[in-house]
Amino acid sequence: MERTERFAASSSEEGRYRLLVDAITDYAIYMLDPGGVIVSWNAGAQRFKGYAESEILGEHYSRFFTDGDREAGLPQRALQIAAAEGRFETEGWRVRKDGTRFWTHAIVDPIRLATGELIGYAKITRDLSERKIAEETLRRSEEQFRLLVNGVTDYAIFMLDPDGCVTNWNQGAQRIKGYRPDEIVGQHFSRFYTPEDRERGEPQRGLTTALVEGRFETEGWRVRKDGTRFCAHVVIERITNDAGVVIGFAKITRDVTERAEAQRALSEANEALAQSQKMEAIGQLTGGIAHDFNNLLTAVLGSLELARKRVTDDPAVQGLIDNALRGVERGASLTQRMLAFARRQDLEPRPVDLRELVEGMSAFLQRSLGPQVTIVTRFPVRLAPVQADPVQLETALLNLFVNARDAMEAGGEIVIEASEQTVNPGLNDLAAGRYVRLAVIDTGEGMDEATLARAAEPFFTTKGIGKGTGLGLSMVHGLVRQSGGRLSIKSQKGVGSTVELWLPQSQDVPVVDADPQETATPHAATGPLVVLAVDDDGLVLMNTTAMLEDLGHTALEAFSAAEALELMRAGRRIDLVITDHAMPRMTGSQLAEAIRAEWPDVPIVLATGYAELPPGGDRSLQKLPKPFGMRELEVAVADAMAGRPRGRSPETASGEAAASSP
Repeated sequence: MERTERFAASSSEEGRYRLLVDAITDYAIYMLDPGGVIVSWNAGAQRFKGYAESEILGEHYSRFFTDGDREAGLPQRALQIAAAEGRFETEGWRVRKDGTRFWTHAIVDPIRLATGELIGYAKITRDLSERKIAEETLRRSEEQFRLLVNGVTDYAIFMLDPDGCVTNWNQGAQRIKGYRPDEIVGQHFSRFYTPEDRERGEPQRGLTTALVEGRFETEGWRVRKDGTRFCAHVVIERITNDAGVVIGFAKITRDVTERAEAQRALSEANEALAQSQKMEAIGQLTGGIAHDFNNLLTAVLGSLELARKRVTDDPAVQGLIDNALRGVERGASLTQRMLAFARRQDLEPRPVDLRELVEGMSAFLQRSLGPQVTIVTRFPVRLAPVQADPVQLETALLNLFVNARDAMEAGGEIVIEASEQTVNPGLNDLAAGRYVRLAVIDTGEGMDEATLARAAEPFFTTKGIGKGTGLGLSMVHGLVRQSGGRLSIKSQKGVGSTVELWLPQSQDVPVVDADPQETATPHAATGPLVVLAVDDDGLVLMNTTAMLEDLGHTALEAFSAAEALELMRAGRRIDLVITDHAMPRMTGSQLAEAIRAEWPDVPIVLATGYAELPPGGDRSLQKLPKPFGMRELEVAVADAMAGRPRGRSPETASGEAAASSP
């Protein structure tokens, strides 16, 4: 019977439509009367909303709305709009029978008779909860990502359109580049580049590379809003949609200025270390060469002086010997500079009043420099004394003044000025403390960067052949460093040069030297002595022996410290020992200690070029500087026997200095 009725119903057009509506389960399709009461209900409505047909027919459709929507009058307004405009469509939350909510897309259409009379409404509802959840999840993800990107302040993260214009802007970009979003969005990203990079087409090259290869990465200088530059690490990534069409670029920029500065500082430190190691190696080589050269000069000087005493009847030969002796003197001056550069010269530091030192040599300086050069002194009223060797400091200043004069071919003004300075820990390569900056300033031709970089190197000179040894500034450098200070050279081509000597201040009061004319006493007469000469260099030993015998003494020879001790232990009478310092197995200083332990009354003279004398060595030993001749040997013997040790023979700086640096 049921099948019969269904067939009968389906045979009519109305029945077929009813069957069609009931078969739809993905949409809730039902009818309302003009007041909003439900008059029909399909299977889809029952599936979405949970009500059976018997439970819902005759009920008002507003029960599907949320309390808030009912209070706002949304159910009635929907019917009114549908009736007035012919359709109402919306999306929103609806409520199932069990009280759960679901997101719907709803359409309300008015139903009218042919006469236009409103007889009800057709309502179609679709459950879009899954889509809504997906959209909400995507929205939350996008919001989280936006918050994440915007919260990053160490990186500038923003997007560009395909043409390179900025489309968004995060907090990091604002912090690093200085632009607010309203100032930069829509602007081309090339404004962050330096003018020279824009001229080379770097912005477009970055986009083209990212477009073709998918990514572009580089480091370079970029420009902030205020015009300052910073070093940036930049990445540009291509962005495409699902169809593979390029929709823009992602750009990430990081300020790496601090890292770049650290790398630059490290590079400079490594370069300075390499330069220091190179100079130290050259210094060691120079010191060794100077010592060996001193030995050769000692042999030559002694032989020439002995030869001159024996050739008295030939003026021509005497002239040749005198000329050779002058060559030896020049060689001795050269070795002194080499030793000063190597910082192996035996210094006698003491408190020095720079004002008195400069004033004391001003007259000589003016005579040496000539009338075309004017010397100007700029010293404060009070100036702390420095701890330095005054003789070597005079030599250094004379070298600097001669260099300044040679740099001013047409003459000019040389300024020497001094000022007290305080160096804080870690400020530079000087130890923390108080210093005096002594500067010699000229208005000469100056030096370019390449020449300035090599100015203090030994044997480097820009002077003509025969006009300089290239050891002047290197000698000054060695002296200042050995004194605990620093040499600084500033120069600009065509402007002039400033050479600064930073010397440590002394806590002691300078002692005024007595007049040598008043304190000088003649050397005590020395009778014939038995002198033990010790040297591992046969040439030096032979000449020392010959000169001692020429002075009327008896000379014994020993080629090593061990041989010398053996002779002394054999019971030979020995009045004086003259020993070289640099000897294998046992140095002269060590030999002196051994002699004093067994024969404390025997005077000892240490012959050395100061190249190997260790710091903190026995300063009480009588010194005989190499190279030495008859006069120096005679004075050393007399002083040793009189118990008057001398650290060295103080030659004046004016007699030794020569222009020898760039």
